[in-house]
Amino acid sequence: MNWSETELENEDTGNDAAPVPAKPVAANGNGPLFLGDTGSLPAEARRALCQLLAGPSVDAQRQPGQWSALLRHEDAVRSLLCELFLELVLDRDGGIAFTRQADTAELDSPTLLRSAPLTFIESVLLLHLRQQLAEADTRGERAVVEEPQLVEAMSVYQKNVSTDQAGYGKRVSAAIAKMRENQLLSKLRGSEDRYEISPALKLLFSAEDVQLLADAYRQLREGDQPITGDAVSDDSDE
Repeated sequence: MNWSETELENEDTGNDAAPVPAKPVAANGNGPLFLGDTGSLPAEARRALCQLLAGPSVDAQRQPGQWSALLRHEDAVRSLLCELFLELVLDRDGGIAFTRQADTAELDSPTLLRSAPLTFIESVLLLHLRQQLAEADTRGERAVVEEPQLVEAMSVYQKNVSTDQAGYGKRVSAAIAKMRENQLLSKLRGSEDRYEISPALKLLFSAEDVQLLADAYRQLREGDQPITGDAVSDDSDE
């Protein structure tokens, strides 16, 4: 419960005590939001900042209030992230924003964002999704994919990973689930196996990155080289 002023009554003596002012707590986000608050951002902008830090992104479609607040207070949010050696990546046209570690060159700086190695299957799935996103952009359409099609697209790499078809299928399903957890794939309403690809992939993978990865994985498909450990050396911020 929030209140700006509390009146206390002395029941023992029956005398009215003077009103005791309490620190104002603003429910509407204008001014302090809680006792001891020295921040300056309104509530919705703070929620956007928290979402950026928690990851993976702020999305204009799924979080319209936070997205609008982020645009209004972009300079302040950027400044606060810089205090933490982080950089704001914001695509107004795509309606997506996320954070990444700032390039501090020789400066010794802490790393706040978690980084996890991608498995081979996860990396080729990301590449496939990025290519599907690019093709949809050229058509001016939303990038929508179906899970059976993703499983089929990944099947060409099975010989590089495992001869166990059932086990490989489980790995592909796990990779798709990870893309959903990180909001790179969003299930379409009313559908169990259709997803929209997040435009954030355009910012994570440039056209040059896509071409380099595509060339490398094409060589794997055409050759017989197995992938030991089912992992790649690159890390991906989550």
